[in-house]
Amino acid sequence: MSTRVPPRTGPRPLPLHFAIAAMACRSSWAALPSLNDGSMRWSGALAQRAAALKAALENVDPEAFRHAVEKAGQDRFKRFLGAIDGYRRHPYRRSLTDPPVAFSMGSTRLLDYGRCPEAAGGTGPAVIFAPSLVNRAHVLDLSGKRSLMRYLAARGVRPFLVDWGEPGSEDRGLGLDDYVLDRLGGCLDAARAANRGRPVAVVGYCMGGLLALALAQARADQVSGLALLATPWDFHADAQGGGGAQARLTAQLMAPAFPVFEAMGSVPVDTLQMIFASLDPCLALRKFLAFSEFEPDSERAEAFVALEDWLNDGVALPVEVARACLLGWYGENLPARGQWRVAGEKIDPAKLNLPTLVVVPRNDRIVPPASAQALAGAIEGARILNPPAGHIGMVVGSKGRTHVWEPLADWFESLPN
Repeated sequence: MSTRVPPRTGPRPLPLHFAIAAMACRSSWAALPSLNDGSMRWSGALAQRAAALKAALENVDPEAFRHAVEKAGQDRFKRFLGAIDGYRRHPYRRSLTDPPVAFSMGSTRLLDYGRCPEAAGGTGPAVIFAPSLVNRAHVLDLSGKRSLMRYLAARGVRPFLVDWGEPGSEDRGLGLDDYVLDRLGGCLDAARAANRGRPVAVVGYCMGGLLALALAQARADQVSGLALLATPWDFHADAQGGGGAQARLTAQLMAPAFPVFEAMGSVPVDTLQMIFASLDPCLALRKFLAFSEFEPDSERAEAFVALEDWLNDGVALPVEVARACLLGWYGENLPARGQWRVAGEKIDPAKLNLPTLVVVPRNDRIVPPASAQALAGAIEGARILNPPAGHIGMVVGSKGRTHVWEPLADWFESLPN
């Protein structure tokens, strides 16, 4: 008897992506009157191209052009819908088996990739990876062809991955202190036990980097090195020089909803997905239009589906964690102001006296490079790596192996073991 595979429901939240794509595909048609009567105001970068376009249209029948623009927008939206349907029907499903569990507490598990089939069985350094709390951990073990964890295990490193899991009833009341000191601290104890009691390296990815930083400060004598991958620090720094307007707006929009979140015990996945969508509203439209050009059975299509499945499989965030992150980090910028505390202790990167690697991807749209660079600048002697990649591409992209995986493995091997 075959097991029925649950249908895909993404991209999430689907109504939002539909609405944005519909507006974007209709926008050129809607703007035609302003183009024709000269009332449209163009930015400096587009003014010259706009003038050339208007000159080229002088001998074109306006009504015919209007119909052509309308049809082009409709065709584009149909391609978008067709690509979503193609994604939902794609036969690929992740089939990797998790390695043995070295530790568990509540919904949290510590996966030992030193005991996965790809492991070289060497005596290399033990390393704990702490990903973000709002996405599944397997972005670091995405597929057989794109797995940072299995690559490191094959290099002789003993990697452990913290899988935070889906918060259950016993996790709903947890705060950041609980995740840092109890959950991540328990993982550190287990990894050290597997490493014969010796210190282990700790790696944090995105939000997980802040948790890793706090743990390294609290238990520095048990940590051999700290790596921070695309980890935000100054939440009011951004590449556009807006002084954190996006972060503050996020906090202002979310604050009134917290009484509802408190009643629910968590912030729902689709609410979190809306926040991510606000960073680049037309991203879903662009990437699904690109997907529509892929051969369905190609490696590119499979990689797209694998990553999209991960993106749409987010987890809810316990309400107290959400309050600390959305209001404290994004709204008040507590880390960069030196006001973020864990168990009453201020988290101060300047106190670190550990080998530290800070990876700041150049094309990151989720964590602005200026935000992560501020953390690197606060850690004396930190080595900085600036790969030509985005926030997610640096760990699963086609160039990730060369620009991030290999330098990361080399750095682990340089640590005292």
